Amino acid sequence: MGKPEQMEVRSQDAITGEGSSCSAAEIKPDSHCGETVGSQVQLPEDILHRIHALMPMRDAAQAACVSHAFLRSWRCYPNLIISVDSLCINEYGSRYDELTMDFITRVEHIMQNHSGMGVKEFRLQSYPCSTIDPSYLDHWIQVAMAPGIKEFELSLFEIGDIKYSFPCSLLSSERGSSIQSLMLSGCSIHSTAQVGCMSSLTNLVLYSVDISGEQLLHFLSNSCALEKISLSNCNTIICLKIPCQLQKLNILSVLDCQMLEMIDSNAPNLSTFSCTGRQIHISLGHAFQVKEIRFSCHYSSNALSYAITKLPFIAPNLQTLFLSTSDEIWLPTIRHDSILEDPDGDSSQLQCLSECYHDNLKNVMITGFCSAKSMVELTIHIMQKARSLDCLTLDTTRGHDKRFANIDRCWPLNEEALVEAGKARVAIERYIEERVPPSVNLKIIEPCSKCTYR
Repeated sequence: MGKPEQMEVRSQDAITGEGSSCSAAEIKPDSHCGETVGSQVQLPEDILHRIHALMPMRDAAQAACVSHAFLRSWRCYPNLIISVDSLCINEYGSRYDELTMDFITRVEHIMQNHSGMGVKEFRLQSYPCSTIDPSYLDHWIQVAMAPGIKEFELSLFEIGDIKYSFPCSLLSSERGSSIQSLMLSGCSIHSTAQVGCMSSLTNLVLYSVDISGEQLLHFLSNSCALEKISLSNCNTIICLKIPCQLQKLNILSVLDCQMLEMIDSNAPNLSTFSCTGRQIHISLGHAFQVKEIRFSCHYSSNALSYAITKLPFIAPNLQTLFLSTSDEIWLPTIRHDSILEDPDGDSSQLQCLSECYHDNLKNVMITGFCSAKSMVELTIHIMQKARSLDCLTLDTTRGHDKRFANIDRCWPLNEEALVEAGKARVAIERYIEERVPPSVNLKIIEPCSKCTYR
């Protein structure tokens, strides 16, 4: 470690890429640089540390360049949030290799000048740098993963099949026991046997992480305080098992894990479950607390049938269902199965789809409601089998209406979509309105004058 004067300039360069506005020789101990207040009245060190901790990282580093007191505080600055943006690196003005080297140099200076003590939050986002030597990452994580850390995020921009292997040994004993939130992206995990008891971990986020189902199960078994798990694009997991030890887990999100074939959860207090991808086997055990499911199944021809026939058994006390399927909800503009064009179309012949009741379902919104016979039958099924239903919203604009999309103007609809929206309105009048129970508030969203394609 160099002298304090050298460290001041290096810290400033690491953040802004510029030299200090005053040289080290010009900084005097009795100058008004934050060490004294008024006439030689020195602030207590704990107050200085508190003031320093409240500064954004860039301002904290600059303060360390002009004050010996803040320089001492910098060595235990609690919030290290590192990215190309926070380091003021112009990613558009340099060649890729120059940008990457600049990023590595600045981060290395920051981590060399920090003792690792006192870090509460560490976030490293490497985008758009993808060729960082693992030895640098090992060093930075070693410094940051100190006892007492609460939030840790490592988001790597990786190109190719070889990913950085996260050092699980740093999650053992005292180092890992204080972490409350752990987010890993663009890396791999192979040695979960080295992970100790993650007794404080409540939030786990894995994005594009290579880890097997067995390794993840071992990790989860050591993290009994977990309340939220989010897995996205983790394409090496085939079977996801959630152990019963996770008594506090209430949110589970599994998105686009391409190789996944089964989800088997035994967490007893799960309340919200989200799943995106192809249809797989799902078991939520005895999770009678599940009230909300978000299910997105792309390129499937029977997602509606799956939701109606399977979900009541997966989550018998379900209250809210968000269902999205590109083949059945976001339907083609021209309907060739419109009930209005069915010569046998008769409202008395339309039947509900099953005998299952959904007694907890209170609010239903169908986005992309059209004149297809299957859509009309689905709506009738909901009205007849959801005995607690309060509100039914049928959106014929497919989410283009500004009231639904929460934007300043409507998204444009082409002429064919406007024609289908008109057919959907006729289908509602002819087959649905007369069946709406008196206790249900029917809302219909239609294209407005601003929805015309432009």
